[in-house]
Amino acid sequence: MVPTARINRHIVLHALLLLVLIAGAAEANDATVVFPERVPQGAMVIGKVPPGSRVVHADRELRVTDYGSVVFGVARDASGTAAVTVTPPGASERTVRIAIAPRDWPIERVDGVPPKTVDPPPEIAERIGREQQAVARARETSDDGIGFTQDFIRPVPGRISGRFGNQRIYNGTPGSAHSGMDIAAATGTPVKAPAAGRVVFADDLYLTGGTVLIDHGHGIGSNFLHLSKMNVGVGETVEQGEIIGEVGATGRATGPHLHWGMTWYATRIDPLLVLER
Repeated sequence: MVPTARINRHIVLHALLLLVLIAGAAEANDATVVFPERVPQGAMVIGKVPPGSRVVHADRELRVTDYGSVVFGVARDASGTAAVTVTPPGASERTVRIAIAPRDWPIERVDGVPPKTVDPPPEIAERIGREQQAVARARETSDDGIGFTQDFIRPVPGRISGRFGNQRIYNGTPGSAHSGMDIAAATGTPVKAPAAGRVVFADDLYLTGGTVLIDHGHGIGSNFLHLSKMNVGVGETVEQGEIIGEVGATGRATGPHLHWGMTWYATRIDPLLVLER
C-alpha cells in the first residue's frame, strides 16, 4: 500500500504543475497581442494579434492577415495615446494604449515656385480641387495585399531635400505641412516601387504633375509625385523594386526630385520612419 503522505505529495506536485501550465498558457496567449509601447508622430504601426481577432482603431475595423498582423498610421499632429481594441476568438475584449511621442517640425522655405501654383486663379483652383478629390477617393479603399509587411526600400537614391511634416512656406506664403519625403535626383532617374502593391491612381495633375498611387494593402499606400514619365496604369500590380516611372519636375516643383508620400487611408505617415522600421 502506498503511504498517504506520498499520495498527498503527488497530488500537490500535480496541482502545482497544472498551475504552471495554466499560467504559461495564459502568458503565451497574452504574448500573441503585441504592439509597441511608444511610437513617434507620423509612424506606421504594425501589431501582432491572434488570427481571426477583431481589431478596431480610430473607429475603423482593421484587417488582420492570416498570420495575425495588423497595421495603422499615426498622424503628424496626433498626441496622447493611440487606442487599439482587440477581441481574440473566444476571448474577451482588451484595449492596448500606445504612447505617441511628439516631434519637432522645422520650417522649410521654398522659393522660386511658379506663382500660379501658390495662388492659383479661380479656374485653376477649381481644377486643383477636383484633382485632389480624385486622389482622396483612390485612398478610401484598400485590398488585402501584404506588401506593407515587407522591408521597404528607397524608390530612388539621392539626398533627402525635404522632410515629412515640416511646415512649408512657398514664395513667402505659408502652406500646409509637407506630406512626404523629397529626394533630389536627376530627371529621368528610374523610380522603383518601395514595396509590392496595386496601382490605384496614375494621372498628370496640376500641382503634383505625374502622379502615381500604389496600394500596399490594409490601408497603407505610397504616392509618387512630379514624375516626368509614368510606366504603370491603374489596376496593374507591381513587385518591390519594379520601375514605375521616372523622376521629373512636373507640377509645383523648383527642380527635379521625387516626392514620396505614404498614407494609411487619409492619414499621412512618414516614409523615412517606414524605411527605418
